[in-house]
Amino acid sequence: MLSKLFRKKKKEPQEKKPLQKKPNERGKAHISKRKGEIGEYKIDIQLDQMPKEYKHMSDLLIENPKSKSGYSQVDHVLITSYGIFVIETKNYQGTVYGGKDRKTWSVNGKFKMMNPFFQNYGHIQALKKIIGEKYEGSMVSIVSFTKRCTFKIDTNLRDIKENQLIVYDMELSEFINRKIHVQKLIHKQPLITAEEVQHIYGEIKKQHISNPDVLKRHVEALNDTSETTRSTCVVCEKEVSNKVKSFCLNNKKFEGKIYCYDHQK
Repeated sequence: MLSKLFRKKKKEPQEKKPLQKKPNERGKAHISKRKGEIGEYKIDIQLDQMPKEYKHMSDLLIENPKSKSGYSQVDHVLITSYGIFVIETKNYQGTVYGGKDRKTWSVNGKFKMMNPFFQNYGHIQALKKIIGEKYEGSMVSIVSFTKRCTFKIDTNLRDIKENQLIVYDMELSEFINRKIHVQKLIHKQPLITAEEVQHIYGEIKKQHISNPDVLKRHVEALNDTSETTRSTCVVCEKEVSNKVKSFCLNNKKFEGKIYCYDHQK
């Protein structure tokens, strides 16, 4: 009997795990998309937890004649009595280098991207067409990156007094609340009445395009690298690419005009 008590138990056979294959390119794309979805989910949770008098909309598709596709896809809009927050989300990993007025930014000094604030400026212009010019001073442009990034940027893009802010996704609600607090200190009365908040929300909601075919055409247009539709510089009439055209139209200093690279200076 004692021998039975002290006898070692036989280990149960463990199931041998198959060797995991490295993800192929398709798998990498799926992982990247999944990470992006998780990032969007984090932001949705934060915005949904804002006070009930605030109005929040996500993944809007609205008309924008000045964009390459004819539409703007706005990630998030939060409407409050002390500001309309237009939020662009980015799912990158690495060090982000950029300046407020630089037309291109980079990740890790290699991958180039359009200045996200220029991109968001285009979204804001499209929204102004819907809600009116009177709210321009109340609109705050926010670009959100994941915590997998570090910032090497103009410091004023982190200054809560500015109307252009770059944030990490996990601190988005903190920055919005701080911005609203600053606005309350400056303005004794709300910038936007409760009735206007409801009206703005309703107007944007009415203009949202939910047709999947339109969304598909929008995505295809953004991915199209052909130069079949050319535009010219207003100064020298030199042909410019769609990329240059989009940059000029989304940059307020050009006032809706298109310039070649030489005449942008």
